[in-house]
Amino acid sequence: MTITTDAGAPAAPAAGRRSRTKQEPTGTDRIPQPSQGWYRVPGTDIKLRRVTTILNQGFPKPQLVFWAANLTAADAFATLPKLVAASLNPADKEEAYDWLRKGHIRKKDERAEVGGAVHDVIEAKVLGEPIPEALLDNDEIAPFIDHFLRFVTDWEIEFEASEMTVGNFTDGWAGKLDYLFRSRPIAHLLDVPPKTLFIGDTKTGGELDEKGVYPEAGAQMSAYRRAEVCWLRDGTQLPMPKVHDVGIVLHLRPEGYRPMPLKCGDDVYEVFRHVQQVAEFQRVLAKSVVGEALTLPTRTEEKAA
Repeated sequence: MTITTDAGAPAAPAAGRRSRTKQEPTGTDRIPQPSQGWYRVPGTDIKLRRVTTILNQGFPKPQLVFWAANLTAADAFATLPKLVAASLNPADKEEAYDWLRKGHIRKKDERAEVGGAVHDVIEAKVLGEPIPEALLDNDEIAPFIDHFLRFVTDWEIEFEASEMTVGNFTDGWAGKLDYLFRSRPIAHLLDVPPKTLFIGDTKTGGELDEKGVYPEAGAQMSAYRRAEVCWLRDGTQLPMPKVHDVGIVLHLRPEGYRPMPLKCGDDVYEVFRHVQQVAEFQRVLAKSVVGEALTLPTRTEEKAA
């Protein structure tokens, strides 16, 4: 996590009750870390729900069902002879079945690797450090990096922060945004001042000429935009800087890239808050909504009643 912008205001105090610890956290230990769907604020009893957990539990994702089905079908046809051979042996059949049904997990892991590499490049850019050679020499990741660097050059990107933890104590959530940046060309196209600060995110799914960016990303960025505080690289807590109500998702693929503007203003944040309520329903109340099946009472029980 990095930030170079001057927030120009003193650190906001953490809300909530302090835990009874003998020693207050210092340095980077003050930055909340995600754990099982929550961010725990060090030195306090505060738990903030993780933004991505809220979206995963409360936001409908019908496109993922079709994506997983298509991926499974593609894997099946790509390995059809092996699957046919495996079907003749119970042990091989079980192994092949397990491999086939976990195709979406493998694909997510691949995307996570690419996403992590992009974040490493951004971090290097923000800190003025050289890009790790291991990333440039990786045949699978290198095309993504090349297009990302072209995006940075073409659109005159000036990064202000990357992998920055932000939180909202009032609404009870926290998360880690991908990056904050400024871009003169993007500001010009959106008819805002050149030094306007934007929230950015990177998506690597789909195909470049097909849909790979979904409205959910706007809901996620709307939350980060409404953060009350952010934590700097050294653990300092500051008020969240003001950012524009249109965020940019970089749709990054091996064959190219697309900067996609997404609304992330107050109206989208209201939707995020509704999603947060649905997620809370799934976490708590949903577990007790369905009762045990009823059975007809006996005559003795009816008389007693």
